[in-house]
Amino acid sequence: MTGPALRSLLQRLEERGYRLTPTRLAVVAAVLDRRGHFSVDDILGQVPGVGRATVFRTMKLLAETRALCRVLLDDGSLHYRVRRRRGHHHHVVCTSCGGVQDLSDCMVSDVVGELSRTTGYEIEGHWLELYGRCAACRGAEQAASA
Repeated sequence: MTGPALRSLLQRLEERGYRLTPTRLAVVAAVLDRRGHFSVDDILGQVPGVGRATVFRTMKLLAETRALCRVLLDDGSLHYRVRRRRGHHHHVVCTSCGGVQDLSDCMVSDVVGELSRTTGYEIEGHWLELYGRCAACRGAEQAASA
């Protein structure tokens, strides 16, 4: 996300009333430099002198503006990644290499509707991560055992 996309993101933050301070800009730049998934600690390592609270608040803003996706790894740690696909989606996470793939279809809509009916809750959202081993890791595992 560079050039026009970066300008668009910064404009969305300004339109929501958020100031583009030098520290916030440093965090945004560090986030946009990342490939794959990353943690708050990864970003902290890229922006010396920026406080932990500033990084957390900026990550939250970027997630709210849908510039970032949250990814829950199988060890329970929360990571983020720059959003590649618009709209609601889920992830499949490799438990061997940590790779993350977007799933474009939300296959749980019917289940959510049924849960709403049976529990009486008005379901406002859901978050689903699936875990397994990717084809590359399974292939490497099979080659090592042969």
